[in-house]
Amino acid sequence: MNKELLSAIEYLSKEKGVTADVICDSLEAVLITAYKKEYDGNPNATVRLDRLTGDYSIVSPKTVVAEVADEENEISLEDARAIDKGYEEGDEILVDVTPKNFGRIAAQAAKQVMIQRLREAERNIVYDEFYGRTDDIITGIIQRIEQKNVYIDLGKAEAVLPYSEQIPTEEYTVGQRIKCYVVEVRNSPKGAQIQLSRTHPGLLKRLFELEVPEIYDGVVELHSVAREPGKRSKIAVYSRDPNVDCVGACVGPKGARVQNIVMELQNEKIDIVKWDEDPAVYIANALSPAQVVSVTIDEGAKSSVVVVPDYQLSLAIGKAGQNARLAAKLTNWKIDIKSESQAEDGDVATGDDDILAEFDAVDNEATSMPVEDEV
Repeated sequence: MNKELLSAIEYLSKEKGVTADVICDSLEAVLITAYKKEYDGNPNATVRLDRLTGDYSIVSPKTVVAEVADEENEISLEDARAIDKGYEEGDEILVDVTPKNFGRIAAQAAKQVMIQRLREAERNIVYDEFYGRTDDIITGIIQRIEQKNVYIDLGKAEAVLPYSEQIPTEEYTVGQRIKCYVVEVRNSPKGAQIQLSRTHPGLLKRLFELEVPEIYDGVVELHSVAREPGKRSKIAVYSRDPNVDCVGACVGPKGARVQNIVMELQNEKIDIVKWDEDPAVYIANALSPAQVVSVTIDEGAKSSVVVVPDYQLSLAIGKAGQNARLAAKLTNWKIDIKSESQAEDGDVATGDDDILAEFDAVDNEATSMPVEDEV
């Protein structure tokens, strides 16, 4: 029994997180490569590695013949029957051809190859692990910041938070613990390349799933999310159980649940609104906290005209059109906002800086959410 080999396999398995089968497969490949290179052996030779005892041998297929003409591929009937009396001419048997000093040569030849194969296996394991977490939230520690890119230690791998995926109002420091959204995981010769995001709408969705048990359990569902990272977001939710208040569940006792998310996103304001299958009601909810007098919709053009009280016009539009723009993203409807007096006159409302309160819905990758409670 080769106890040293078994111990080495067990140690590598624990140290590298690679299964013993993967190590044994790599070892067999290394041994046969060393044999063929060093001894110019039979190209059909294979390795037998007993995974219980650790014993190994090189075996080569040979045909049983009465008179040997090719020693590499043939064996005499007499020699074959010395192995097993049941062999007959024409039988093909596996013969042990392990050289006497093969152990020392194999060890030297195998060392570098084994290291390389183990690294490859380790990289594949890490890739598979993180690839399964694509579109999920992950926590890491900021390791370094280079050329505005933030590199985050995830334990088994390093991920990058590109400058384009960072929230403009946030500051990052080495050693800071941070939650990010896994956008993409690619396999490369250098290992898994993981790209993270703090601006993706999916981050907000996953944070609510973590904080709100009703969402995690499926009782409350996030219908859509609209974000302007670092500034303001809207989420639309609805309840599958009529006895559960979807907005209240997301806000939490004394606002604790949503406040935890606001703190994680560095004080990004979050409006939580109730989704409704009636587009007019949904659009009115999405414009919250502004009050809405009426909503007229055009199903074909997927556009709407919303009338609000005169004193609510600037609130409905929002600073630089932010509230109306997020509502359009959330609902995926075109929203034209008018005050009551403008509706009577047939004029289109304008807000600060002479911005028209008309916004085309923008495709939203994640989900949309309306506004009922503003934090």
